Amino acid sequence: MRKHLLTFFCALAAFSVQAQLSNNYLYNRIRPADSLANEIHLNLYNFNYVRNYEYSNNFHDGYTLYGTQLEPQLVYYAHPNLAITAGAYLRKDFGNDKGLYDAKPLFNVKYSKNDLTLVFGSLEGNIQHNYIEPIYNFERKVTTPIEYGTQLLVNKEKFDLDAWIAWQKMIYTGDAAKEEIIGGFITDITLIKNDEWQLTIPAQMLVYHQGGQIDILKEIPISTLFNGATGFTLSRKVGYKVKQVYTNNYIAAYKDFSPTKTRAYQGGFGLWLNAGIDTRLGNFSTSYWQGNNFITIKGMPLYQSVSDNLYEKGYTENKRQILMFRYQYLKELVPNFFLDLRFEPHLDLNNSSSNLQFNHSFFLTYKQDFKLFKLKKY
Repeated sequence: MRKHLLTFFCALAAFSVQAQLSNNYLYNRIRPADSLANEIHLNLYNFNYVRNYEYSNNFHDGYTLYGTQLEPQLVYYAHPNLAITAGAYLRKDFGNDKGLYDAKPLFNVKYSKNDLTLVFGSLEGNIQHNYIEPIYNFERKVTTPIEYGTQLLVNKEKFDLDAWIAWQKMIYTGDAAKEEIIGGFITDITLIKNDEWQLTIPAQMLVYHQGGQIDILKEIPISTLFNGATGFTLSRKVGYKVKQVYTNNYIAAYKDFSPTKTRAYQGGFGLWLNAGIDTRLGNFSTSYWQGNNFITIKGMPLYQSVSDNLYEKGYTENKRQILMFRYQYLKELVPNFFLDLRFEPHLDLNNSSSNLQFNHSFFLTYKQDFKLFKLKKY
């Protein structure tokens, strides 16, 4: 059975750009523009989610995330190249009678000119970074969508860059906590791009550091972790009923650069292969992961060699092999209101007792920008 499944996946890949499923309906970007200068707008973003894991394995717990998020932001377009925003992030989990699960302020300054954008404050981050799933878990769109820091974005015809750093945990003198910083970059270099074919070379890096010099937890050692990936993506546009076929393939790496080694593995790697087809009836894809001593910083726990499960924490498997089949249906129901359905069964090729498990998702997203008024020039 395993041999036939791998043969099928390789055949699909041979026929053929995106790292996994498309997340475009979930993005919300605010940028300055010439036509908006000296105006104040209300940007409204509403994300409604059901994400259910029917899992029973040693690496990813089974549970359900069900609720809604709201991000209202006032945007002052101070200049054709400058926007200043202030707003709030609100999360309500259904079934939780304690009110809001989370609430955070949103502030940022965005300078944008030609192909370059500089962001300071709440970032265009999370799944908008476009990391592959073993490095950055899609679920963080629900659980931890807000990142504060500094970000440089470059969007050229044949080169894209997202370089960023986020301050996850700051400390004050004498705190009983460690500071935490995370950051990295994502690049895509386009080698071929025409009416039919596109070939790109991506590179991704994520670094996490936990330390500090003014805390009182001196018994906890400094920790520095690295995840990275590179490979190639190839896609071909087809037509109306079949929009495109594609394959994207990565070699991923993990390295522990901490002075004091405390983790089960100090280094590891993985192979991440994807092939898919986008049609009018939905998007179909297959993903294969083979990991060896791989630990992820922010990625999906399913792909790790060390478990973080509630009752299996610390359990290890040197080699992990996951074969996942994915279906996604996207539709704009009315203007600015988007439906995103996903069904993702997988096989754990090393554990026949926990074979064929699945997760499924249902998302509704509304995003709209409302002009409030234009400021008079004096």
